[in-house]
Amino acid sequence: MPAAISSQPAEVASRRCERYADIRFASEILAAPLTPEDQCLQSMPDASPTKWHMAHTTWFFETFVLQKFEKGYSVYHPRFNYLFNSYYEAVGQRHPRPQRGLISRPGVTEVMAYRRHVDAAIEKLLERSSEPEMLALVELGLHHEQQHQELMLMDIKHLFWLNPLRPAYAASSRPSAGQTAPMEWKRFEGGLSTVGHAGEAFAFDNEGPRHKVWLDPYALATRPITCAEYFEFIESGGYRKPEFWLSDGWAAVKEQGWDAPQYWEKNGNNWEVFTLSGMQPVNPSEPVCHVSHYEASAFAKWAGARLPTEAEWEQAALAAVLAGYGAQNGWLHPRPAPTGPGMQRMLGDVWEWTASAYAPYPGFREAPGALGEYNGKFMSNQMVLRGGCAVTPPDHIRITYRNFFPPVARWVFAGIRLAMDVT
Repeated sequence: MPAAISSQPAEVASRRCERYADIRFASEILAAPLTPEDQCLQSMPDASPTKWHMAHTTWFFETFVLQKFEKGYSVYHPRFNYLFNSYYEAVGQRHPRPQRGLISRPGVTEVMAYRRHVDAAIEKLLERSSEPEMLALVELGLHHEQQHQELMLMDIKHLFWLNPLRPAYAASSRPSAGQTAPMEWKRFEGGLSTVGHAGEAFAFDNEGPRHKVWLDPYALATRPITCAEYFEFIESGGYRKPEFWLSDGWAAVKEQGWDAPQYWEKNGNNWEVFTLSGMQPVNPSEPVCHVSHYEASAFAKWAGARLPTEAEWEQAALAAVLAGYGAQNGWLHPRPAPTGPGMQRMLGDVWEWTASAYAPYPGFREAPGALGEYNGKFMSNQMVLRGGCAVTPPDHIRITYRNFFPPVARWVFAGIRLAMDVT
């Protein structure tokens, strides 16, 4: 059906178009430091070329918004649905994910032309229509774009790490080493609590329904684990002692030769870490980053603690303040926690692994159609992370956000916050 004709005030439509353009342009800013060659490469099956991210997010708007609400719309290219569909079975067949780096054409120039074509059509639609379903799908598409902005930086970091030249994505404006806040424990009384998204603001479907949970008394560390603290785990033989590891985690240690977080490298007697600004000395005060769930769990056991459940984490984060966004200060990396009372760095430095498997909340129902595949079909063999990281767009972070990855994943900007039972 054609989109509804709206009598919406011009300024409302203008604000919608401006927000759409701003978020879409943010992706192009992230891609700007990369050469066309950079944008075509794929470092591993779990990563994607930058060019593919730029095209896939555009395909999302074309497929789920324009083809439904723009009468007479003709797709930009009849084969793009095959090339740039990610995992939507209901939409049709797709190019194998591990082979995305083999797609030399369309090139970056044509992908950008594709973006311009779709953006122009979406903005015209936003100018004349306020159909609620269309607006909801555009909003979903914008949050989807922000997810891919984070993935673009994760993926290019992994790609550059594999390059013997260890190129820098961006110049460094790294803060001085400084001193981090001492780790303390904050007690929470628990009881009957409510978790999950509430209100009219956007949330993904997996953030609800809002529901009750019972929490026994617990304590959370007031800041994430630092590199210095994780170094103690390494030096004590943590990677050589199976008693700290889950079975699958110990298998990964042996099979993949783990002996430190991903991107850490020994240079003589010193540790260095690969960042989006190239190789840097490990800052002992920074939150440790790029550890798998298995490593986080092993560290917690070694430390005589545990990882928090996602419900515990969410209740503790109710008063948390966004730490800041790396892209705004030129340092795309977690920063040391400041001194001060309360819970520090829960939002915006490292995603924090929880002890919770990614599973549906009570009463969760997938949406009908292809978009029902967005989150629900991954609710197996994944672990939940909370809090956002230094490369997460700031208006994409909220305390109910349920990120999820396989427990073996290490290229995620993921760190550790400890929990413990109290009586």
